[in-house]
Amino acid sequence: MTKLKEQLHEDLTAAIRVRDELRASTIRLTLAAVTSEEVAGKQKRELSDAEVLKVIGREAKKRREAAEAFDTAGRTDQAARERAEGELLATYLPKPLTDEELAAIVAAAVTESGATGPQAMGAVMKLVKPKVEGLAEGGRVAAAVKAALS
Repeated sequence: MTKLKEQLHEDLTAAIRVRDELRASTIRLTLAAVTSEEVAGKQKRELSDAEVLKVIGREAKKRREAAEAFDTAGRTDQAARERAEGELLATYLPKPLTDEELAAIVAAAVTESGATGPQAMGAVMKLVKPKVEGLAEGGRVAAAVKAALS
């Protein structure tokens, strides 16, 4: 079992012991998503820590989007719960890049690629993407690259 998955199991046990329903249910759902990912495909496999992080990130994004949808529908109580679940999942994720750090990485990639206009966005994205994997959402990265190339 990977270190992160083991941590999730330990946190689930601790949450159950102290009767923290929100934490326990959130971690259960996340572990279910991890297990689902492990058995997807032709044969079962063990996920690496990086793959478990991707699953947690995907689950956190679902919570953010659900909270927005509940807010739009006027269901503030359910939106608050989704936000709380998202914040709990965020504690397992690496700290996201600030706008300044992202801009610095994009500027370095623009210099490295020699890009000089919006048509070179793909080349810059190819250099930036591996450096910011899991640390910044794709939309933010694309916006930063577009701003740097304008």
